Amino acid sequence: MRKRSFNKRLFNVCILTIIFILVITLYKSESFPMEASAYQSSKVLYWGTRGQDVKDVQWKLRNWKYYNGKVDGIYGADTYRAVRRFQKKNGLKVDGVVGVSTARAMGLNFATTSRGAAPASSTAGINRKDDVYLLARAIHGEARGEPYVGKVAVGAVILNRVRHPSFPNTVAGVIYQPLAFTAVADGQMNLAPNKDSINAARDALNGWDPTYGCIYYWNPATATSKWIWSRKVTLKIGKHWFGV
Repeated sequence: MRKRSFNKRLFNVCILTIIFILVITLYKSESFPMEASAYQSSKVLYWGTRGQDVKDVQWKLRNWKYYNGKVDGIYGADTYRAVRRFQKKNGLKVDGVVGVSTARAMGLNFATTSRGAAPASSTAGINRKDDVYLLARAIHGEARGEPYVGKVAVGAVILNRVRHPSFPNTVAGVIYQPLAFTAVADGQMNLAPNKDSINAARDALNGWDPTYGCIYYWNPATATSKWIWSRKVTLKIGKHWFGV
């Protein structure tokens, strides 16, 4: 009788253990993609983008005399400058990036739907939810092999540039500034960020700045710009050097 009771309890414990393991496994496989998708919202056009959406922008700008180049669907230097002229003329943030506000001012809508995405904000610039995901993408592309504090540091540099008078005053403007970040140029910016990168973006937006105000960082083993070596190095985190 006691043996039967013990076997029954053992069986119940095994069943509960299996259920617990299944729940944890499902949580790990589902939660990160769900969280990342919740931050996806609107398409952003920037230097290097190609396609029909760029053609639509070029048509608008040419009709309004901001642009006199080819309508070829390639977002190059002429399109970038034309967008900046349009933004300045219409009281928008001048960053050369066609985000939500600039697209609306042109009468265009590049919004993409995704599970859990919030509707785009009607205010100028990019809302915080977009900032988190965009910043997380930049962090993931630039620093996914770095320690966590190094990821936050890269996000902090981007935000420090937003506040600096020498750089565009939006997160998108800084990230998509021509030739500013390798991850944008080589496409790594388009990789889906992991949970660490999303959390690092949140921490940076919440005010954590491990760099104490730096506006530059580079990897001395891979840096090709001679100019970057003229910057004053203030600290090193992981493989990156940070400076002003």
